Amino acid sequence: MQATHYIAAAEFCSSHQVELTFIHELQQNDLLELSAEGQELLISEEQISVLEKIVRLHFDLEINLEGIAAILPLLERVESLQREMTALRNKLGRYEDI
Repeated sequence: MQATHYIAAAEFCSSHQVELTFIHELQQNDLLELSAEGQELLISEEQISVLEKIVRLHFDLEINLEGIAAILPLLERVESLQREMTALRNKLGRYEDI
């Protein structure tokens, strides 16, 4: 079983210049899963990449949370299709070499 690593939400916020209230909003809108250790909110390393995408969408592209909620599943689907296409190309490449 693989150990999950966490980063403090406050540390992420200070390094990405984001308010902690934004992280709370994301959690309340079920866009982000947080863990808690005492009073400290923790973000798993799997959620960091999701959070970074959300931050870019919201602050760089000015997309609201409802738009982000619609976009994230689409991005996940595109990434899944890209992985599948790469796997199929690799498989096809093995047959073309024969």
